[in-house]
Amino acid sequence: ALQDAASVAGLLITTEAAIVEAPKKGGGAGGPPGGGMGGMGDMDF
Repeated sequence: ALQDAASVAGLLITTEAAIVEAPKKGGGAGGPPGGGMGGMGDMDF
């Protein structure tokens, strides 16, 4: 059970990192990255 929990936690951390990285790449070309930065503060890691 602990091994499964650690695996799920690792996937969540990887998913959060992927979600956080995507707006930075798209935001550079799109122009409004400010909204994305505000949302990152609300995630509370």
